[in-house]
Amino acid sequence: MKQWNDKRYHSLNYELRKQFGKKMVKLSLDGGFTCPNRDGTLSSKGCIFCSERGSGDFAGNRTSAIQVQIKQQMELLKEKWPQAGYLAYLQNFTNTYAAVEELESLYHEILAEPRIEGLAIATRADCLREDCIDLLEELSRKHFIWVELGVQSIHKETREWMNRHEDLQQTLLMVKMLQERGIRVVVHLILGLPGETRDQMLMSIKRIGDFHPWGIKLHLLHIIAKTPLDQWYQSHPFDMMERGTYVDLLADALSLLPPQTTIHRLTGDAPRNRLVAPLWAVRKRLIFNELDRVLKERNSWQGAEYKGGDPSWDFNG
Repeated sequence: MKQWNDKRYHSLNYELRKQFGKKMVKLSLDGGFTCPNRDGTLSSKGCIFCSERGSGDFAGNRTSAIQVQIKQQMELLKEKWPQAGYLAYLQNFTNTYAAVEELESLYHEILAEPRIEGLAIATRADCLREDCIDLLEELSRKHFIWVELGVQSIHKETREWMNRHEDLQQTLLMVKMLQERGIRVVVHLILGLPGETRDQMLMSIKRIGDFHPWGIKLHLLHIIAKTPLDQWYQSHPFDMMERGTYVDLLADALSLLPPQTTIHRLTGDAPRNRLVAPLWAVRKRLIFNELDRVLKERNSWQGAEYKGGDPSWDFNG
């Protein structure tokens, strides 16, 4: 059995300590972007789960300059982690949705801050033009960079329900293209989407695992007040997963993923005062502890059931 320090999965903390030799923390910054799924280009509603802040509810204030946001975020985190290094994280909305000159200026401004040692960029596959990919490749040669892409589910009906307005094959092709250009890729999946069975969720895990992404984020579906999902939930209530069920599902999911893939997230974050359901989601430490216990009891670990496989994007979910 492979272990990653005291964990049975390849955690982000383990990977970043290996890369940098110290604890690293992310500064959530607001780059001032919007999204083609919100500005009317594809839709004006956005993805059903997305909050008013583009699902970056802990990011800096977009009315503040980037350097001001960086300083404010460092002040917030330095007491808890006084010796940590910093990575900048452009999380909310779509952070390549602008002319490449604007992107280049912003990325370079962030990376010019001496205490910033890397940059994470969340975006959509349909907002990665060739000139943008060229820029990301150039930055990746000099800096620690990764790009995050939301897949959420490989199943067509679920994606339509989410109002993604994004082609799955295009997204998976982009994963491969970025990898071929030497750019680290992190893929997002949501567990607990209404209508999906346990087997369907694990199928998403298996298919994404075959692409060997550098990282993966596993999100628990949670409902934030005043989102389209909240409105839908009020009129179409459905059962949310219980904590024990979710932990068991996580253990199954980890066993199916390649051991080289870094686990960036195992649940979700939501402001406590805006979380509608499930309320147990705020107890993240309890979730992690229960997962450690379940993996130990099963004598399981990340990759324990991974069979390998060639990536394929020629499927409809």
